[in-house]
Amino acid sequence: MSTTSQRADAGFHAGEIALQRQAGVRHEAARLAPMLEPAELSAGVARFLAGQTFMAVTGRDATGRLWTSALTGPPGFLDVRSGTELAVHTRIRPGDPLHGISAGQKVGTTAVDFARRRRVRINGELTAAAGGLLLIDVEQAFGNCPQHIHQQQVTPDAGGDVRRGTALEAADIAVVRAADTFLLGTMHPERGADASHRGGPAGFVGVEDGDLWWPDFPGNNLFNSLGNLAVSDEAALLFPGFGTGSTLQLSGTARVEFGDAGRVVRFHPEQTVTQSLYQGAAGSHGSADGGRT
Repeated sequence: MSTTSQRADAGFHAGEIALQRQAGVRHEAARLAPMLEPAELSAGVARFLAGQTFMAVTGRDATGRLWTSALTGPPGFLDVRSGTELAVHTRIRPGDPLHGISAGQKVGTTAVDFARRRRVRINGELTAAAGGLLLIDVEQAFGNCPQHIHQQQVTPDAGGDVRRGTALEAADIAVVRAADTFLLGTMHPERGADASHRGGPAGFVGVEDGDLWWPDFPGNNLFNSLGNLAVSDEAALLFPGFGTGSTLQLSGTARVEFGDAGRVVRFHPEQTVTQSLYQGAAGSHGSADGGRT
């Protein structure tokens, strides 16, 4: 085994490697493995985070169920305290499944600049969660390609009613079918959580017999999210609902299917939460394809 392959195998877990091989991109993924190390927040990442107003976080609620939630705040609410510690100055709203999230668990996050179409993924250990402050001990941090992000304007709302369920309702299906953006949360038993951005033309997520499905378009070939699903089928979706005034959060299971037409992810919701969060949007522009990892 070459030195490059050895380094790549050390950086990826078995599920990621299996998906890379099945997709025929193992060599390409091995070349990108160094981007996953070191687990430090560079000066460039710190500057990027300082200007952001939106971050998605994937973690577990008090019952152990996986959810993906939105964290919002003014520029500066994401504060890099050191190369390995990120402070998030915000409160997860009451009614959100991750309100009161407990420290001592693995979380995955993605900060997205919708206006400039940039994103950074940061995974690690949640070491503190109290008083409007979340502290994350960073274990992994890297950027993703920008061409799959729709330009949006995020404006925090004061919030509103919360509706919970165990299956999609007509209003939920309408949100899904109109969406051009969602966040996908997955979990690996040892490596921890991951939150990734998904984008496409409005309607790229389908609904069939109460389940969701979407095509997995070519991305950076790392297969972090789908690799996690190859090991654990837990999944959590967040539809930010830009332009609708409400968000849709789904928790359930997902699987990856390979066919003649390419990869498809199928998701079965087990719990749903709908709540108000945003005011309006600037509209969708940019690429209509969705970046996958």
